[in-house]
Amino acid sequence: MGLGSDASSSSSRLDSAPLLPHHSAEGGHLSSQPKTFANVFIAVVGAGVLGLPYTFSRTGWAAGSILLLSVALLTFYCMMLLVACRRRLADDHPKMLSSFGDLGDAVFGAPGRLAVDTMLVLSQASFCVGYLIFISNTMAHLYPVFAPSSNVFLSPKALFIYAMLPFQLGLNSIKTLTLLAPLSIFADVVDLGAMGVVVGQDVSTWLATHPPVAAFGAPAALLYGAGVSVYAFEGVCMVLPLEAEAADKKRFGATLGLSMAFIAVMYGLFGVMGYVAFGDATRDIITTNLGSGWLSAAVQLGLCINLFFTMPVMMNPVYEVAERLFHGKRYCWWMRWVLVVAVGLAAMLVPNFTDFLSLVGSSVCVLLGFVLPATFHIKVFGAEMGWVGVLSDVLLVVLGLVLAVFGTYSSLVQIFHSSSA
Repeated sequence: MGLGSDASSSSSRLDSAPLLPHHSAEGGHLSSQPKTFANVFIAVVGAGVLGLPYTFSRTGWAAGSILLLSVALLTFYCMMLLVACRRRLADDHPKMLSSFGDLGDAVFGAPGRLAVDTMLVLSQASFCVGYLIFISNTMAHLYPVFAPSSNVFLSPKALFIYAMLPFQLGLNSIKTLTLLAPLSIFADVVDLGAMGVVVGQDVSTWLATHPPVAAFGAPAALLYGAGVSVYAFEGVCMVLPLEAEAADKKRFGATLGLSMAFIAVMYGLFGVMGYVAFGDATRDIITTNLGSGWLSAAVQLGLCINLFFTMPVMMNPVYEVAERLFHGKRYCWWMRWVLVVAVGLAAMLVPNFTDFLSLVGSSVCVLLGFVLPATFHIKVFGAEMGWVGVLSDVLLVVLGLVLAVFGTYSSLVQIFHSSSA
């Protein structure tokens, strides 16, 4: 995942997309519709899908499916708002607005770029916290070699994180991530393979047990489900580079919509199948519901290896922003080490993988994915939009802020409850 100079304002996963040509638009080497479809898939699908079955066990399978599809639709709409803003402003800016941060700077100046960079840093660092939670909890499940401890910094999960830190410090000290770029396609192959194995296990388990399931859960669980769904569809930062690389820009919206619909259906089926197979016994990481055979262990270890090597790639935008703001854009190994240790300590404090996904989705991802795009759109088009257009953007901002406030509070309560349990 080799990142360009503006990666800190866009995304880490996009520039690593193996199907995305790294050429300027003028060069003519642009992505066909199938490649654009694939790159959207690569940019959006990630580890968050593994928390969907547990989320559906909280919300109910019907409510969870409705939430998932609604979030997919809103995410697509907000992505297209950013595309519309960039197209409108392109003629007024000699430099190509190739990233979310560039657009923020064009719309609101330095504060706009700062807002995007801040949300991007928080989201990328949070994703890495989630990775460490997943890896350490999975390893503690597979290899229960450490005695349980009431001290979160001495728990089996924490000990596995301590064991990973020296290796992560080394990987995160690499100045260029070119050598890690092939892991992007490996990551998605592993994700798809894991989903296939899990679905196969779900079907066999459901045929054997038929546990009771609910279509609708408690209303309070809807905030939880919305947060996880927003996290699972996080990818708004990638839409501008993707659209810039699309050969047929007139059909980009249709290609993006088709890819998002495909992902939404895939997510929904995965979440429903996981829940109906295990019922109330569904765990926060669905792969830990698998049996103890070699295939189950191989899938879980493959996911851990995938996320282990993906972490330095996802942290790279964090380093670029931090080094730009605090070290004159110069490489700073000790700042990187401090950030890696901070991410590791944060992972030790959160016991439940999906609870953390809900927190990140409800806070950072909602602001990045819904509030900022709608705000930018109002600023760019407000003077010429009718009242329906203005109202839709305002309602989207309000919805995002309400979800951010109440969803974040609900997620924090759930995390503290899990910590004290």
